[in-house]
Amino acid sequence: MDILIAAALVLMLFIVLGSGLWIGLSLLGVAVLAMEMFTQRPVGDAMLLTIWGTTSSWTLTALPLFLWMGEILFRSKLSEGLFKGLAPWLDRLPGRLLHVNVIGSTIFAAVSGSSAATCATIGKIALPELKKRGYPDDISIGTLAGASTLGLLIPPSIIMIVYGVAANVSIAKLFIAGVIPGLVLAALFSGYIMVWALFNKDKVPPADVALSLGQKLYASRHLIPVVSLIALVLGSIYSGVATATEAAALGVAGSLILSLLERTLNWATFKAGLMAACRVYCMIGLILAGAAFLTLAMGFIGLPRHLAEFIGALHLSPFMLIVLLVGFFIVLGCFLDGISMVVLTMAVLLPTVEKAGFDLIWFGIFIVLVVEMAQITPPVGFNLFVLQGLTKKQLTYLARVALPFFLVMLFMVLLTYFVPDIVLWMPRNMA
Repeated sequence: MDILIAAALVLMLFIVLGSGLWIGLSLLGVAVLAMEMFTQRPVGDAMLLTIWGTTSSWTLTALPLFLWMGEILFRSKLSEGLFKGLAPWLDRLPGRLLHVNVIGSTIFAAVSGSSAATCATIGKIALPELKKRGYPDDISIGTLAGASTLGLLIPPSIIMIVYGVAANVSIAKLFIAGVIPGLVLAALFSGYIMVWALFNKDKVPPADVALSLGQKLYASRHLIPVVSLIALVLGSIYSGVATATEAAALGVAGSLILSLLERTLNWATFKAGLMAACRVYCMIGLILAGAAFLTLAMGFIGLPRHLAEFIGALHLSPFMLIVLLVGFFIVLGCFLDGISMVVLTMAVLLPTVEKAGFDLIWFGIFIVLVVEMAQITPPVGFNLFVLQGLTKKQLTYLARVALPFFLVMLFMVLLTYFVPDIVLWMPRNMA
């Protein structure tokens, strides 16, 4: 009977999602029907209390602030300075300026918190420059598709805030835990570019005019503003001076000051950035509210407990459980965005994950990695949509050129499983 109820709810959810209704409203609608059909609990008061409790969380205040900071930077000249500051140092590496996509995404990820913002910002700067210099579209777009997902992993990360709220774990520790995996994944992306370049030497344009060390250092001045902002935001969190929310407020203030100094801040850009951040946060807030109420409905029906018992009865090893979850999230990523995936599944999965002995900080980084993979998985890979808008290429083409980087991320998931200290060393030693 429980299996039939679960199947009916899943089918109902996919039908409503497929109708084109907003995700948050779809989740709320299915939750209302589930409560009415399968429980005796009054729906109205349960929905009111759940939605208020979810959306009034103080921890969530960091989310709109980080979104706003990313929007301010997106409209400033800081992103253009990334290319000017990085390009002179990369001419001697195999793959040359292709590494700008990786390093630029890594740096911008540390101040944006969003893979979509990272993809759009770095893509607008780097793709035209790479095309102008003769780099093939396949590898230029593929590297950006993969590297821009670092916006989720390198703190501050919006998805980490959502997971931290859902799993009731420290967001500051999650941020700290994401640093080393983010840098390792960036290094793996650059490693793939080097290997590709060694096997495709004829496709890599010749180096620009060689610059002296002094000229390179002078060009690096363009990196000072964005590096200073990163130091302000992350340094305040890691030193214990500020919480994630306070650091987000510092980031907004810092980005506004930098934008003002660069003379890109005016009423039009201020208003556009604020409105864009509000729109995105309202969308996320509605999804969180809908998912919280659906989670409550499933809890009253007993589905999380029965699912945990079912998975427990399979007697899976921890490794096989992780393999099963990777496959589950990749399939789920074909239909839902990353935030929906996290808030919709955590209540069901966390009891099973804790029973299997996984650290919830480690599991948070695992979730971020598989959600990163979903960002470049069609048909709902959000980064693919951003790239489609930038390049006007077909979704199938974008998925194909992103596939090598999808496989690199899959390797990274396995690496963090077999070497968990990649994730846990910093939180353990900086707690």
